[in-house]
Amino acid sequence: MRVIFMGTPDFSVPVLEALVEAGHEVVAVYSQPPRPAGRGKKERASPVQARAEVLGLPVHYPVSLRTPEALETFAALNADVAVVVAYGLILPQAILDAPKQGCLNIHASLLPRWRGAAPIHRAIMAGDAETGVCIMQMEAGLDTGPVLLRQTTSIGAEETTAQLHDHLSQIGAKAIVDALAHLPELEPVPQAMDGVTYAQKIDKAEARVDWTQSAEEVDRQIRGLSPFPGAWCEIDGQRVKLLGSRLAKGTGAPGQLLDDGLTVACGEGAVSLLRLQRAGKGAQDASVFLQGFALPEGKLLA
Repeated sequence: MRVIFMGTPDFSVPVLEALVEAGHEVVAVYSQPPRPAGRGKKERASPVQARAEVLGLPVHYPVSLRTPEALETFAALNADVAVVVAYGLILPQAILDAPKQGCLNIHASLLPRWRGAAPIHRAIMAGDAETGVCIMQMEAGLDTGPVLLRQTTSIGAEETTAQLHDHLSQIGAKAIVDALAHLPELEPVPQAMDGVTYAQKIDKAEARVDWTQSAEEVDRQIRGLSPFPGAWCEIDGQRVKLLGSRLAKGTGAPGQLLDDGLTVACGEGAVSLLRLQRAGKGAQDASVFLQGFALPEGKLLA
């Protein structure tokens, strides 16, 4: 098929690669424009743009898709279908209508649960037992279109957003190839009206850990915000990111270290911190972190 691919972050890259490997003709790749990044604030291409250029594919990165020029360029590609995954721009109706078989979106949740910007984070933070990927026919609403195909996966007890992100990216890549191979046979299933939830964009204000919450809530916050923006607490006045955890046994004052191995009491129960990061340093497993930051039993984390 003649495919337009539209995506921007790392999550989208395996999908682009899978389309190429499956033999589809990717006639154009659309991505967000290069952004200033790093200490020098030099413009950096998105992960999708960088990979597309290596693959020798033409890349477009318009600031808007609503201009006459953008619409004309898109329509002139004469695509059979557009595949959209974490692109970052709203697609106007003229864009949705241009490909012969419309635009298909790869969404990292089991719709209608977790429509919106941060479905992976929110699934973990809510304590969902499972999530998955939906291949959806796009329409004007936010993730409201009928679902052509869905794949489900469980969420591990210690799984972080980073780990689940990579897993769902691979599931999505396989699912879209399967969907395109059987597109005439797939029956669009309207989303249920019940069970709709919205995955609001993550706000950095959510990241500070409140040790008076239950261990389950603290553990889900740490795993759900790892690696970005990273849940955090203060230790001896220093902000420390908490990037991995598991539920543990023990009771004590909220924030109190229950041993010398980073088991922390919560409002109910306790968590073991598995991976941490001090400001200006790389992430470290708990055992390595403690070599340079001795924390005695009984100490309170803020």
